[in-house]
Amino acid sequence: MASEDVKRSETAVSTIVNLAEEAKLAREGVVKAPSLAVLSVCKSLVAGGVAGGVSRTAVAPLERMKILLQVQNPHNIKYSGTIQGLKYIWRSEGFRGLFKGNGTNCARIVPNSAVKFFSYEQASKGILWMYREKTGNEDAQLSPLLRLGAGACAGIIAMSATYPMDMVRGRITVQTESSPYQYRGMIHALSTVLREEGPRALYKGWLPSVIGVVPYVGLNFAVYESLKDWLIKSRPFGLVQDTDLSVTTRLACGAAAGTVGQTVAYPLDVIRRRMQMVGWSHAASVVAGEGRSKAPLEYTGMIDAFRKTVRHEGFGALYKGLVPNSVKVVPSIAIAFVTYEMVKDVLGVEIRISD
Repeated sequence: MASEDVKRSETAVSTIVNLAEEAKLAREGVVKAPSLAVLSVCKSLVAGGVAGGVSRTAVAPLERMKILLQVQNPHNIKYSGTIQGLKYIWRSEGFRGLFKGNGTNCARIVPNSAVKFFSYEQASKGILWMYREKTGNEDAQLSPLLRLGAGACAGIIAMSATYPMDMVRGRITVQTESSPYQYRGMIHALSTVLREEGPRALYKGWLPSVIGVVPYVGLNFAVYESLKDWLIKSRPFGLVQDTDLSVTTRLACGAAAGTVGQTVAYPLDVIRRRMQMVGWSHAASVVAGEGRSKAPLEYTGMIDAFRKTVRHEGFGALYKGLVPNSVKVVPSIAIAFVTYEMVKDVLGVEIRISD
């Protein structure tokens, strides 16, 4: 018994010494204390959420215009182009019409963006650790391909976690003042879809979203981070004076990243939106119909949706809404990246994950 008491005492003393040593290292910045790690996670999530909300609100009219062009009936054209469409919405629905669905979009994009940025940082750290273990090089850095993988993981996680909100956001965005049925908001839309179409309906279009998010989000992060690293290391045209980039240069990097990502993944976004409308009888006046009919198309899956869209409307239908999306995506991605980094700077969180 006495020996067991001694062992327990030694264990307790050892534990206290270890905790004290860890606390000392944390204060010296060698390791992160658990509370500091949790605080860092919270700050990262907040920064990502703010970035998403600010960027999407800034381009909300263009986002709505894009979706309306993607799904409108080709035999009942209301919106012939971006400028005409925005003017039509202004005349028929007023200023609020330009931002229809933005509240739901922000309710979706804030957690989506928070999870996406946080997942990217964690995936990058994990991939970098495995890469260094495999190569035996402790100074190895993430390559563009590894960043692409980390971005793809982050995009899939964030998209899947918030997909039902994206689905109902698409429907709320499509409805107009003259629609025969109105969703009163995100909660009402979610409950209505669940009641009338079942839980699986909330994930209509999920597969093309997963496939599309790999090049879209993956390329966004890969291009953005790679451009930043290249500019810092090579310092072309005197753009970089020290180890940090200006807001203007970050905006340019974000714009380039957004342009590359959206161009590659856009057809999958069109198919996703159309699949989300399937089963919604009140979308008949908006969604493209077979032949001359205004009835919504029924798709058996992603391949069938591609086939019917191309057969009835031509290959160009896969790029409907590309113009407002191109105008929108550059400032949207750029603002999101810059806002994220600025908020993290304000909150005092280290933002470089490749070090």
